[in-house]
Amino acid sequence: MKKMFFIPIFSLMIVLLATINSDAANNHLLHHALLHKSSAALADSIAPDTTGMRNLTSVEFSKKMIPGWNLGNSLEAIGGETAWGNPLVSQKLIDSVKAAGFNSVRIPVAWSNNMDMATFTIDQELLNRVEDVVNYVLTNDMYAIINIHWDGGWMQPTYAQQEYVNNRLEIIWRQIAIHFRDYDDHLLFAGTNEVMVDGDYGTPKKEYYTVQNSFNQVFVNTVRSTGGCNYYRHLVVQGFNTNINNTISFFTIPQDVISNRLMVEVHYYDPYNFTINFNTNITQWGKNATDPSKTETWANEAWADGQFNKMKTKFVDKGYAVILGEYGAMARTMLGSDELNAEHAEYRRYYIEYITRSICQHGLVPYYWDNGATGNNSLGLFNRATGAQVYPAIVQSIIDAAREGTGIDRRQQNTVPAKTFLLRNYPNPFNPATSITFTLPARARVALKIYDLLGKEVATLLDKELPAGNHTQTWNASDAPTGEYICRLQVNSVIDTCKLVLVR
Repeated sequence: MKKMFFIPIFSLMIVLLATINSDAANNHLLHHALLHKSSAALADSIAPDTTGMRNLTSVEFSKKMIPGWNLGNSLEAIGGETAWGNPLVSQKLIDSVKAAGFNSVRIPVAWSNNMDMATFTIDQELLNRVEDVVNYVLTNDMYAIINIHWDGGWMQPTYAQQEYVNNRLEIIWRQIAIHFRDYDDHLLFAGTNEVMVDGDYGTPKKEYYTVQNSFNQVFVNTVRSTGGCNYYRHLVVQGFNTNINNTISFFTIPQDVISNRLMVEVHYYDPYNFTINFNTNITQWGKNATDPSKTETWANEAWADGQFNKMKTKFVDKGYAVILGEYGAMARTMLGSDELNAEHAEYRRYYIEYITRSICQHGLVPYYWDNGATGNNSLGLFNRATGAQVYPAIVQSIIDAAREGTGIDRRQQNTVPAKTFLLRNYPNPFNPATSITFTLPARARVALKIYDLLGKEVATLLDKELPAGNHTQTWNASDAPTGEYICRLQVNSVIDTCKLVLVR
């Protein structure tokens, strides 16, 4: 597949041809792609189909997904994909996540955004858009998880709402399952998210967790009943409010028609005051904390190890993989001084590194929660518009901790990218310097040049042979005037471009 890009100029026209190479990473899409029909046109149930469904237990399978990253605050944003401030999800963003070293992406979805509420029929446009994003992930030979996220909070686990919720849940999951039925096992379904009674964060009543367990059973029954690859698909079910202690105490494994295909999901944000509460002075964490007034006396390294070990003993050791579907710690960039900001940044990096490593050491799969925003009180790691890493030290800490926690060298696994990509520049706009990152699937001669909008060459950053891997080149534009520029990457016959904005 080829894409053509044209830059209008007065004295010179640069014709830019971007070629997307075909490779083995796309093989698991071939079973689905050519004759895909709308869900309404497909049978409710077909015979089980093992095509693309490997004979791996959930624990064996889960090891291939480490580490994971959340595409948060996008497809689950109430009001539409961009309603919460993030741009439309792009292939370039997911390429960047892959290039960084992540192996799977959790995609939260609010299906009620485009739905006939009288019949709970999902609009075909939304199904197709979610499929686009799933394919962004799968073309990178990664794993994708789609769920029903908070979605307006209609999944109340009470006896009064049980029949309504289970009916709506069954109708929605039947449509999703049929639409994605031909996808191979690189795609997983997760039934719900953080199910709880609104505002009640305490120990759940028997009513609450009994009803919530029924949601999991309806989800499993519905997906399996559609047949095809869904009969064998790995499915993810949730503990009450995805809280570890509630899951240990009150979760019931759903009955399933096939063995070893269920995973259990929990989340982890301990201690809340350090991780996601911005109305607090708790800015230190762990054994290296120096100020007792700035740290919690609980939820340290030993607490985290103990929580993850509970999940290992209860589930992993018994053949059920565990997805740690969300964890993270927000940035604090307005603490009053550069010194305080830098101090917190290191505690934040250490927290994420330690938690990631401990999750992996206990056989769980970590999914960092990235909400897109990257400023104060945010959890984003990537610039959603450009794909650039905003916190590269944290990203590298996650990849390294996953490698150390599993004993698998994830960096080596991800050294050779599948394709040539220009991953845009950061920062942008910039003054006076910006970093430009690109990937090479094989050793090749690289020409990286800067042009103004008239097509005049301004700078040659690279013109030499480079090995396969990820590369970053800096352009210092101290002598260039304010304005827009075009960065042009040429690798053999592949050409890609991005726009740079220099602002004095």
